[in-house]
Amino acid sequence: MSESPDSQLLAGRHAVVTGGAGGIGRAIAERLGGLGARVSIMGRNQDRLAAAAEDMGAAAIPCDVTSEAAVEKAFAEAAERSGQVAILVNNAGAVQSAPFTKVSLEQFTAMIEVNLVGAFLCCRAVLPGMVEAGEGRIVCVASTAGLKGYPYVAGYCAAKHGVIGLTRALALEVALKGVTVNAVCPGYTDTDLVAGAIDNIRAKTGRSREDVLGDLIKDNPQGRLIEPGEVASTVAWLCAPASAAITGQAIAVAGGEVM
Repeated sequence: MSESPDSQLLAGRHAVVTGGAGGIGRAIAERLGGLGARVSIMGRNQDRLAAAAEDMGAAAIPCDVTSEAAVEKAFAEAAERSGQVAILVNNAGAVQSAPFTKVSLEQFTAMIEVNLVGAFLCCRAVLPGMVEAGEGRIVCVASTAGLKGYPYVAGYCAAKHGVIGLTRALALEVALKGVTVNAVCPGYTDTDLVAGAIDNIRAKTGRSREDVLGDLIKDNPQGRLIEPGEVASTVAWLCAPASAAITGQAIAVAGGEVM
């Protein structure tokens, strides 16, 4: 069987995907690897990280993206093992849900740290090398929660709005440096994270899975969850050499939920 013409589209490029052991992050890492990139995945759960890396032939780099020291160490290790980072996908994140008046300062701050500060630290770790090389791709996995509001996730919405602001500001700063910076904004996606959210709502309310799922997808005109591979395809397109003119964008992958 002949090799796909796209199988070496990203050959020679080192791609780092944070939160790359599962869900959207794993789908992205596998897609970039399938296009010829050398892939490093980062995450906090070392066992899960190692298992995923072995499955996809990637390098596993433990990293807590909320820690400045951990990020610096992880990206130095990644560069030493696989070369200068040419592609960064900021996918690491988390969500907590609660009525606003029951959210503690600690909980709110945690959402900002993992979703926004983590992206900032990782961008800062790779940007000097990209600018020196005269090329690079940074893609932040935000959310439709960065483009609109959702109830009971104020901290998450605030952080993801911040990620999009960071994306747009940084894109302007490096527009003449050969580096593009974009965000993808998935709607509710068929991942373990969403499955866990459904189970949590069911436990609290006693509602059926079908009823809870119906609430989650009611704002999606296509009436479904997004597939991780659909997000991965959008990220891969943004990382391709032919996408050099696409920067500063927040692209919704949400079945028409946000237009």
